[in-house]
Formats: sequence, structure tokens, C-alpha cells
Amino acid sequence: MVNQLNPVTWGDFKSTLEQNPDLHLQFEYESGKFVDSSFHITEIKQAPIVSVDCGGQMNSWTEVIVQLWEPAIKEADRSMKVGKALKIVDLVEKSLPLNPKAVVKIEFGNSKFDTRQMYPGTFVSEGETFTVNLVPDFTQCKAQVRNQSCGTPSAGSSCCA
Repeated sequence: MVNQLNPVTWGDFKSTLEQNPDLHLQFEYESGKFVDSSFHITEIKQAPIVSVDCGGQMNSWTEVIVQLWEPAIKEADRSMKVGKALKIVDLVEKSLPLNPKAVVKIEFGNSKFDTRQMYPGTFVSEGETFTVNLVPDFTQCKAQVRNQSCGTPSAGSSCCA
């Protein structure tokens, strides 16, 4: 399971995929609910994030976001193998070198599930399939994690106390 303070990095995610090239790739976005097997990887984005939190501290990190799309007309005999996903990654990385230390997020939504970005949680190789279990993104108060409070240098005097 993903650790909220140490989410999966792009380097680890890609390495895990490389160990399973012949398996059929699937994503579980809720318990027992999977992205349709005819999904496409429509784009891979690299997003540098720079923010200032409520305690006034600047933060920066990079995210690699893999976007999945289900076609309106399902292709029953189509299933993406991990090897094909890696070919897409190779094509992307020819133009956009992806930071191996970046946080990985998977972006997905359909008519029954609002589009959102989720973290890869557990990876399961079983039979002919390789499943990436997705876990929800989370919010946090970075100032509180540093034992500070919103807009103040010490805890106890503002909204996060």
C-alpha cells in the first residue's frame, strides 16, 4: 500500500512494469472495479509543482501523471500488455525525459467514476494479469506536519491547532 509520505516514484513504477512485460495490464480504481480492458494510455504528463503552504514554507516536487481513457465502444478482444505500455513510455521519454524520483499518479474517470488522480498502491501479478491497485489522492497540512500552524511559526495559535 502506498505510504502517504512516500508515494511510488516513477523509477520504481517503471521498474516494476519492466519485470512483467508479458502480462495483461489492468488498473483497479475501486474495490472490485477495473478500468475497462480496452483502455488507452492517452498521455503521460510531467508536472513540476511549486507551492507555498499555509505556514509560509515553499515546497517543490515533480509528478508524472499517466492518463487512462476508456473508449465509448469497448473493444472486447483488446487488452494492453505491460510491454505495450512500456513502448508508450519509451516513445514519451524520447521527447520528455521523465524524472525517476517524481511521484506517480494515475488519472482516470468514466461515466460512473469522476475523473481524478490516484496513486499506485499495491501491484499484483496473478496468472496472466498484472494489476495496479489505485488508492485515492490525499490532502495534508504541511505546516502541521512540521509542528507549525497556519500562518504562524508555532502550533496552537491558528486553524490547524
